[in-house]
Amino acid sequence: MIGLKRWKKAKSDDAEAIVINGARKSTGGRTKTRVVMTMAVFFGIYATIAGRLVFYGLQNPDESRGPASRVTASRPDIVDRNGEVLATDIKTFSLFAEPRRIVDADEAVEKLSTVLTDLDVEQTYHKLKSGTGFVWLKRQLTPRQQADIMQLGLPGIGFRTEKRRFYPAGETTSHIVGLTNIDNKGISGLEKYIDDQGLADLQASGLAIASDLQPVRLSVDLRVQHIVRDEIVNAMQKYHAIAAGAVVLNAKTGEVVAMASVPDFDPNNPYNAQDKDRLNRMSAGVYEMGSTIKSFTTAMALDSGKVNMNSTFDARRPITIGRQTIRDFHGKGRVLTLPEVFIYSSNIGSAREADVVGIDGHREFLKRIGLLDRMKTELPEVARPTEPRVWKKVHSITIAFGHGMSTTPLQTAVGAAALMNGGKLFEPTFLPRSQADADAHSSQILNPQTSMDMRYLYNLNATAPGGSGKRATVPGYRVGGKTGTAEKVVNGRYASDVRFNAFLAAFPMDDPQYVVLSIIDEPKPEKPGLPATAGMNAAPIVSNIIRRAAPMLGVQPDFSQETEAKLASYQ
Repeated sequence: MIGLKRWKKAKSDDAEAIVINGARKSTGGRTKTRVVMTMAVFFGIYATIAGRLVFYGLQNPDESRGPASRVTASRPDIVDRNGEVLATDIKTFSLFAEPRRIVDADEAVEKLSTVLTDLDVEQTYHKLKSGTGFVWLKRQLTPRQQADIMQLGLPGIGFRTEKRRFYPAGETTSHIVGLTNIDNKGISGLEKYIDDQGLADLQASGLAIASDLQPVRLSVDLRVQHIVRDEIVNAMQKYHAIAAGAVVLNAKTGEVVAMASVPDFDPNNPYNAQDKDRLNRMSAGVYEMGSTIKSFTTAMALDSGKVNMNSTFDARRPITIGRQTIRDFHGKGRVLTLPEVFIYSSNIGSAREADVVGIDGHREFLKRIGLLDRMKTELPEVARPTEPRVWKKVHSITIAFGHGMSTTPLQTAVGAAALMNGGKLFEPTFLPRSQADADAHSSQILNPQTSMDMRYLYNLNATAPGGSGKRATVPGYRVGGKTGTAEKVVNGRYASDVRFNAFLAAFPMDDPQYVVLSIIDEPKPEKPGLPATAGMNAAPIVSNIIRRAAPMLGVQPDFSQETEAKLASYQ
């Protein structure tokens, strides 16, 4: 009995052990499954996160978060020769939206239009409904606009700090300094030149840091620049012209001290900068420069050695060549000396001067002095001169007095500087240039004696009876020069009553430091009965510029050569 009880108890214990072990095996399996499932969930979560990161990493930034470094790239300040700021960066704010976060596009557009009255409602609505990650709504807001939009409390709307170019001088230096686009990239003038010198590469690489950018100093004197623009604006109104311009050039170094052309534009609001009539006529326009070209014709004849100051030219009768007849405007009907050809601005005498040199020599001289090739300078807006494809004798004769060849006014001034400074030709520059650097990069293109003779003739044209430069004189500053009254081509023919006038001057004539050139396009007579020639309108522009600017340029007046009557009238 005892043995049977022991056997039943042992069997019962074994059965209980089997049940316990089975329970353990069952529980252990479920636990393992849960661990595996938990790990799978975590792996799935991390895989999803990783996948989204990869997805966002491959997205185009323009379609997601918008451009960052490109729109905030810094530019160096531009200053005049005395350190006055002409262009600088200022902070501004631009409005963007994240369409995915926009709750109600209709409400957002309606509220934004109360602040931004010029907002394109339809275009903005489509942007907000696009479902993209980032869209620009309005660039370069005013601080007041930014504050008003912030008060609207619109979700999905934000601002980015950008840099905008500000031009303290406004219109005064617009054609020289130029413009940047909405992304602060230079697109014209010296702004574009600066980009082309490596700034664009610095911006692209993110290295254009404001604190590291040194100001770009120009050769321009803002004080003189203001005078030049003021005078041409007044002249344009006074003579009812369609345009006017002027340049002041350092004859010893080729530095442009001032240059302006009107109509111009406001670089802080350049909505009309691309209008055709706002072209920079001084460097980007080509014109027949009329009798100012006679300066180069006379210099060419003298420099050839075939004529001298005592040479004479028969101007008794017009010259007929082919279907062309060359006449003088106010002919003397006699033989003229070389100085008389110049001060009476004889077309016939100039034609005979060119004939002495010959066709090939004539073209070679104009190329040597830089009037036929595209000018090299920092300003990008430079036009290419025009000339006959094949030079014939008739071309040489008409070009001798300024018809049949077109060049830029700035090039004409540069060439005149070589006539005045001893025969050295400089490429014009809008950057400071030392005398040593200028001399090192100059070309001696004329005999110094030719330059001395031309200084004498310029002075004679302003002081001798009958000279056309009298209205350009300024007491004490010894101004000399040459007029240019060119008939413009209308409907394929020269029109006697539509003119492009110019006056080319230098001062002081005993040792010219500066060349001043003025132009005025289609001027009308100041008063009924008066002529509209260059001596009546272009010459006074030069006189006013020199009278106001010469003291700022450091040119001392000298009244020792003035007569008593002139001194009294000046006082």
